[in-house]
Amino acid sequence: MPADQNRFNPVFANLGTTIFTVMSALAVEHKAVNLGQGFPDADGPLAIREAASRALIEGPNQYPPTRGIMPLRQAIAAHAKRFYGFAFDPATEVLITSGATEALTASIMALTAPGEEIVLIEPAYDSYRPIAEAAGAVVKTIRLEPPAWRLTETKLREAVSGKTRAIVINTPLNPIGRVFDAEEMDALARVVRASNAVVIADEVYEHLTFDGRPHISPLALPGLSDRVVRVGSAGKMFSLTGWKIGWVTGAAPLVDLVAKAHQFLTFTTSPALQSGIAYALENEMKFTLGLTKTLQANRDALAQGLRKIGFDVLACEGTYFLTADITNLTNEPDRVFCERLVREAGVALVPLSAFFAGSKPDHLVRFAFCKSRGVIDEALARLEKYFRN
Repeated sequence: MPADQNRFNPVFANLGTTIFTVMSALAVEHKAVNLGQGFPDADGPLAIREAASRALIEGPNQYPPTRGIMPLRQAIAAHAKRFYGFAFDPATEVLITSGATEALTASIMALTAPGEEIVLIEPAYDSYRPIAEAAGAVVKTIRLEPPAWRLTETKLREAVSGKTRAIVINTPLNPIGRVFDAEEMDALARVVRASNAVVIADEVYEHLTFDGRPHISPLALPGLSDRVVRVGSAGKMFSLTGWKIGWVTGAAPLVDLVAKAHQFLTFTTSPALQSGIAYALENEMKFTLGLTKTLQANRDALAQGLRKIGFDVLACEGTYFLTADITNLTNEPDRVFCERLVREAGVALVPLSAFFAGSKPDHLVRFAFCKSRGVIDEALARLEKYFRN
């Protein structure tokens, strides 16, 4: 291997190991309770797994259509109609991908161009920036500020220019659990309508909104029906994150472009797992809707316990994640604090600074509460004992 890393793609050559890998490895090493990485600790419904198992045994197990098997595309279109009133043509307006990250990659590659601009909203899911930069796009950012983390029309207009080709919006927003409201989404629509940009809407947590808060897709906004692609994820809906079944929906001309990028990334994905998710969308949405209630209860229990310990807990409106301010507990930067806790308290968190580029807040940490109540209670007990002593 040549020693000069600059000979290779600098976007990837200069990347470190993701914070999720680092903290999860430390959790294993120190036998810590892992509230860092956002995956459930229990698999989704057995009936879904059985449906996929039958499809695996019975076949076929050869390449399915690159856009996905028709039963799944039809099920996704029916789901969108049921919950949002969208009328997608399964043949031209639905694309199945190998997970939401591949959907995002294909969308960013297809809908931006080298030298043109893409706008990201920070804190941001950590894959957006390297994907965009590797594709040659120029990244501009909108920085949301705690504790309210509100998106404003002023910030949008400052970021969007005549060279902007895409805006990535994630609602509900990982890592901070914001659900953008009607005022914020209307501001987005006004700015997009006055621009040449399209919207890449990361909606993988679409059903995980709390306290009766509605999920508003940019696709539902006036004047944006042909300017938005929506990214969805079966993993988040059915607690099957390892299956990596994602999708893109939107106007046919945009989905067609994304499909052209997709064909040279993964080309397609497991037909058996696609069959399992088609079954799930048609028969197991009660699990997804029930999961929202379970996670809301987890959020409340975690927030209450953290406040008793001394964390300043910020509002969480959706997703798997709760953010807390550590100023009352330490003067350390967030990453140092997290590394100390995993070693000494036996609880793994994630520093929120990992979700920013450039100057970063260093006093906030993220907890994942997509775990069983017993795991959350054990984490709180360990933290309470540690800070009491």
